[in-house]
Amino acid sequence: MDEQQQVVEGEPGEQEVGAGAGAGILHMFGRQLKLCRDRAELGSRSGYSASTIASFEQGRRIPPGKFIDRADEVLGAGGVLVAGKEEVARAQYPAFFRDAARLEAEADELHVYDAQLVNGLLQTEEYARAVFAMWQPVLDEATIGQRVAARLARQEVFNRQPAPHFSFVIEEAVLLRPLGGETVWRGQAEHLRLVAEKRNVVIQVMPSSRQEHAGLAGPFTLMETKDGRRVAYTEVQGDSRVHTERRKVRELERTYGILRAQALTPTDSLALIEKMLGER
Repeated sequence: MDEQQQVVEGEPGEQEVGAGAGAGILHMFGRQLKLCRDRAELGSRSGYSASTIASFEQGRRIPPGKFIDRADEVLGAGGVLVAGKEEVARAQYPAFFRDAARLEAEADELHVYDAQLVNGLLQTEEYARAVFAMWQPVLDEATIGQRVAARLARQEVFNRQPAPHFSFVIEEAVLLRPLGGETVWRGQAEHLRLVAEKRNVVIQVMPSSRQEHAGLAGPFTLMETKDGRRVAYTEVQGDSRVHTERRKVRELERTYGILRAQALTPTDSLALIEKMLGER
């Protein structure tokens, strides 16, 4: 995750980006926008300044989806600009995560095993900021801000209808690690407790006292798409892979099944989180 992305002042919701953050996609969108536009008219009818629209055209900022919709309408682009909206949105993620982000946003089922930190879909803003502040190589403040915003945007998947099914197995050691300090830790633990109360979300804790453990090879994510495809995602030290081959996916599905059997039940997991909150 060494792409350097910059946020600048302007209308909320758009970020300035460098060469490593999907710049090709953004420049292509910018050329399409420039071909369609009357900048003065678009500015007056969209609520965006001429300088901001220019930054979109030059690929220096990531335009928010609402701007793309409005620009397509105002300019009579006939869907040309809207057609690239998903690709533009994915430019906010590090290159290695973009395919997984697309699958995650469309998944009907998502099952996650985490061993180092709370999964991004479950992170509070403060916890996410603490995580990126500790990243190596060091990220600048602008990049941290952009990464936090992108991580929180992923959590919109919880609001989809019909609601996807989520399950998470989290190591107890992850819950004990006070990343960002006690205040951040408490906010994160309370957030987990609230998310666990959703009917479509199951959170289980893997106790550190277990003598058997099926997940020693590391964290992973399993997803099932709307058309019934099953895929897996693995990541370590910035190297990632989306697995589609059935044999590999089935191996990880079996592993996850064993992990869920070894972990505490959802009820006992919630009780453990509440106990942690009461003891600190």
